[in-house]
Amino acid sequence: MERLTATYHLRSRPEDVEARAAALATEQSLELPPSAVRDPWIVRELLGRVEHVEPVGADLFRVRLTLALETTGLEAGQLLNMLFGNCALQEDVELHDVEFPPALLAAFAGPAFGVAGLRERVGAWGRPLTCTALKPQGLSPQQLAELAHNLALAGLDFVKDDHGLANQRFAPFAERVRAVSKAVDKANRITGGRTCYVPNLQGSPEKVLEQACIAREEGVGAVMLEPMIVGLPFFHELTREVGMPVLAHPAFAGQRIRPALLFGKLFRLFGADAVIYPNYGGRFSYSRPTCLELAANARRPWGHLRPALPVPAGGMGLERVPEMKAAYGPDTLLLIGGALLSAGDGLLERAREFVERVAKG
Repeated sequence: MERLTATYHLRSRPEDVEARAAALATEQSLELPPSAVRDPWIVRELLGRVEHVEPVGADLFRVRLTLALETTGLEAGQLLNMLFGNCALQEDVELHDVEFPPALLAAFAGPAFGVAGLRERVGAWGRPLTCTALKPQGLSPQQLAELAHNLALAGLDFVKDDHGLANQRFAPFAERVRAVSKAVDKANRITGGRTCYVPNLQGSPEKVLEQACIAREEGVGAVMLEPMIVGLPFFHELTREVGMPVLAHPAFAGQRIRPALLFGKLFRLFGADAVIYPNYGGRFSYSRPTCLELAANARRPWGHLRPALPVPAGGMGLERVPEMKAAYGPDTLLLIGGALLSAGDGLLERAREFVERVAKG
């Protein structure tokens, strides 16, 4: 029976680590002592196996397990359940990485559009793409539309809802999307550009599906979801059905799953065309090596899966644009929010400066 390999970081006293690793393998597979299982086939084929244990720091160990591929059901939710279901409740365990066998990879389509599809949406090649967010909460649909109009006039590639914009009384989803879409379209007709508005889909599965229908009716070019809030199985299904690129937002994703795995691999596997994450040096950042590894995982060749676009974000200013271009290269979506919006009456000029700095060779 084919198996997948999962790597964990486990905090333990050295004298206890072998027993802890064995317990981890059992918990993430049979969830029952092997001695209590009467069918030898189940123990032989379905029990997790400890393949390797090595120290990586003081009382910190890397543990490699193999799990029977059949136990995942080749389904997004059950895959996560087998990889980190019960052990996510243990504070001293982190899911560090996963090696996906071909049969598992084949069960997922990955990004429907990917880097090339996002570039096609906005007609931009050979440079990083640009993005900003509409915020704060409390603005009316008309105020958000005026804001989006100016940002589109500046030539940004993507203008997205902030993840805090949902279906609140002050800016109901349908009214907001119609107003902002019209404002962006008007700006595009003036400039000849192709700025793409990205509304945030949020709520129950029924509500999200309704919102996706409204977004399609209004002709928006992409949508955004928070996979860890709406649920990974539903996120995976929606990416296959929505018919437009999907940006994945990191809200509620501060799990003990290594960011390079969660954002760079799992979100991509489940269909994200672009993955937003806290950039190094921002207001709640990952380390630079983590961010670069995450971006590499999102874009590297991986079976039949299209590459996803990394979106470093969170407290970025215009002065960091050259640094971000050098670090990430052209296949990146640079997201600057507050540093633009804080310009007040100078928003249009500052947004144009952002666009020009990104376009500069």
